[in-house]
Amino acid sequence: MARLTITTFTSLDGVMQAPGGPDEDRTGGFRHGGWTVPFADDDFGAFMTEVFSRVDAFLLGRRTYEIFAGYWPKVTDENDPIAGPLNTRPKYVVSRTLGAADWNNTTVLTGDLAEEVGRLKQERTGGELQVHGSGRLAQSLLELGLADELNLLVFPVFLGAGRRLFPDGGTPTAFALTGHRTTSTGVTIQTYRPTGPARFGSYEAGE
Repeated sequence: MARLTITTFTSLDGVMQAPGGPDEDRTGGFRHGGWTVPFADDDFGAFMTEVFSRVDAFLLGRRTYEIFAGYWPKVTDENDPIAGPLNTRPKYVVSRTLGAADWNNTTVLTGDLAEEVGRLKQERTGGELQVHGSGRLAQSLLELGLADELNLLVFPVFLGAGRRLFPDGGTPTAFALTGHRTTSTGVTIQTYRPTGPARFGSYEAGE
């Protein structure tokens, strides 16, 4: 059974929209695309290489799939630690509107999300079923309790606007910290495992 892991980049105020470039995602008039680029360093690269070395298959939302499919097939070095897995491993895209999925080894999932993902986790026998970016998909997977691990990379920048990973109205959930490190540019990399419903209490005496 595969473990489902989510790896996502966020700003200090929780924004995850368009981390890689100015025109990556301008939805809602977002003008700050590419906010992770100034913080890229060898530490960041080493962590991402580790993550991609564990992948068995990818699970992506439509927008992230289209962004990846527009770039990574052009990187033809089979030894590239990111392009190699992306171009060769199975890719599953959750979408009811995707017209075509021509990237090698791609399957479009149109059924019930919980059923489709549950089936994939059972069918994949080793490694990780990895989600990268794919904000709305990541939110749904967390809400459904389908994620086994969350790699949260927090970049030291405040954006003030943009789509966030954790929306208002989500189910309160507790997590256990299972790993952490900091890059030379101040990016904190935190790995969490969901542990169940959030618990609440009081600091008042006797409670």
